[in-house]
Amino acid sequence: MTTLALKRPTVLPGFALTLGFSLFALSLIVLIPLATLFMQATGMHHGQFWRNVADSRALHAYRISFGCAFLAAALNCFFGLVVAWVLVRYRFPGRKLADALVDLPFALPTAVAGIALASLYSPNGWIGRWLAPLGIKVAFTPAGIMVALLFVGLPFVVRTVQPVLQDADSEAEEAAVSLGASRWQTFRRVILPSITPALLTGFAMAFARGLGEYGSVIFIAGNIPHISEIAPLLIVVRLEQYDTAGASGIALVMLTAAFLLLLAINRLQYWANVRAAS
Repeated sequence: MTTLALKRPTVLPGFALTLGFSLFALSLIVLIPLATLFMQATGMHHGQFWRNVADSRALHAYRISFGCAFLAAALNCFFGLVVAWVLVRYRFPGRKLADALVDLPFALPTAVAGIALASLYSPNGWIGRWLAPLGIKVAFTPAGIMVALLFVGLPFVVRTVQPVLQDADSEAEEAAVSLGASRWQTFRRVILPSITPALLTGFAMAFARGLGEYGSVIFIAGNIPHISEIAPLLIVVRLEQYDTAGASGIALVMLTAAFLLLLAINRLQYWANVRAAS
């Protein structure tokens, strides 16, 4: 009877084979390269490792990468919420086109986005020529990095918040209004608590994308050491200088940050699912 029970077909036939293949592919594509990077970075002695990851140029690159990514993600929380609100709550001509344009940064090659942004915000560009007389310089400064990260990070917030707004219970809003609540009170006490987990998830995803963004940033950043150089570019510079140990150390710092962000995103998604089920 036990043998027959073990041979009984399951809902997913070939589960053991597909699981083994999935684990093999995951190990070959993701785990082995990351483990190699970790071993190479930790193979250095303590002093060499800290010299590579904590010199003045690397510290400034971290500051630019983490600071610009954080600020861009925070701004995208506001702009993304506004865009998602308009797309869900209002009907207007061209709404479907506007909804499709939100996904443009996903499909557009990052190098194309970087060249387009640099052309727009350079001192002789369509937008830059109007900002230059005011003393505002965007291209080849940290402000240019912010513009690029705002562009690539907006869809993460919009696409995370939009389904939650679509599934929101309108009866709770109507009840709040019938009890005398103003529009702002209804939004702050009824709508905002329900979309906060999704908003935080969108923030974390935009932040993670901003940390690892390369193609759309290098064209508009100027890549000036101690001014507008990002950590991913510094890794490439170290590799071009055949400084594999230095590149591996900085990459390990970015990898650790990526793992922490991935953990935070998973926890936020779990929190959102628990709130939705309750």
